[in-house]
Amino acid sequence: MSGVDGEEVRRVPTPAEWAGGLPAFERLFAEFYGRVPNDPVLAPVFAGMSADHVRHVSRFVTEVMGGPGEYTAEGGSHAAMVSRHLGRNLTQEQRRRWVTLLLECADELGVPDDPEFRSTLVAYLEWGTRIAVLNSGPGGAPPPADAPMPRWGWGEVGGPYLPPE
Repeated sequence: MSGVDGEEVRRVPTPAEWAGGLPAFERLFAEFYGRVPNDPVLAPVFAGMSADHVRHVSRFVTEVMGGPGEYTAEGGSHAAMVSRHLGRNLTQEQRRRWVTLLLECADELGVPDDPEFRSTLVAYLEWGTRIAVLNSGPGGAPPPADAPMPRWGWGEVGGPYLPPE
């Protein structure tokens, strides 16, 4: 790609591309959810997990990290994801364990661990898990049906959350 005065301009990969795309997130969440049934803190939360859970979460997080919109193309939305947590009464202990175990799996699978990528990933995980906890208790409600999918980038001006294009 050429820039001003013919200089070569490199396209910056999205965080999803940097991580290895959908296949990398599928491996990560398959490993993570494979461990959940043996985790005393998380097992009760996911006891009734559907067979498609890994697929849905992988596509959702890939899209949030700037990857293809397969999750929304299949009829998913941010409101739908949030609504999956309604009435679950998630605790801070469960939230922290979810993040910790996911990052342990990421380390073991060789998901990129450079500071730029990990700060982006952790920022989303912290934000998303806190939204899940807030909406899981009494009075929790999904965002409006037309709420945009969150998108996380490389820390552009305005924080890691990118409004829809």
